[in-house]
Amino acid sequence: MASSTKLRHILITGPPGVGKTTLVRKVCDSLKQSGVALQGFYTEEVRAEGRRIGFDVITLHGIRAPLSRVKADQPGGKRELRVGQYVVDIASFEQTALTALRLKDTGQCVMVIDEIGKMEMFSQPFIQLVRSLFSNPQVTVFATIPIAKGKPIHLVEELRKRHDAKLFEVSKSNRDVLEEDIKSAVKVALSCE
Repeated sequence: MASSTKLRHILITGPPGVGKTTLVRKVCDSLKQSGVALQGFYTEEVRAEGRRIGFDVITLHGIRAPLSRVKADQPGGKRELRVGQYVVDIASFEQTALTALRLKDTGQCVMVIDEIGKMEMFSQPFIQLVRSLFSNPQVTVFATIPIAKGKPIHLVEELRKRHDAKLFEVSKSNRDVLEEDIKSAVKVALSCE
């Protein structure tokens, strides 16, 4: 982070299953208890018979909707938006997530976005809204992004390189101690308005 640039946004990255969403939820619970205005969503695994069958998007107000589900290939079927074995339900995602990300008032707020990843990139309105939130001086974005590996995701790399964002990399060895550092960084970002 450049010394002349004020911290405005917090990004969390790490490998799948390391605990990014759990960390986001803990930080949000603590910030909410401190009176910080929060909006946004997180994602959660959906499991059946001990195996992951998809992901749901859940707003901070408790509204849940499907993001993706495992679906067997069907020859000759319509083209589906897929990430690996998961078919993305873009209509459900946009209806729930985009509503959660629209500013409710003109006051300062922390916008929670878990996650900005491959599945979410199928939505052009989501991409546009994320960019506008990162440029809004009333908003501090607290988001998770995938770890940098494989084919880069343009928006993710754009966010990773921002000088006004602090990036925390979560691992199994540090995930239990990062909560306080992240809460402090969010509070610093909020005080820079």
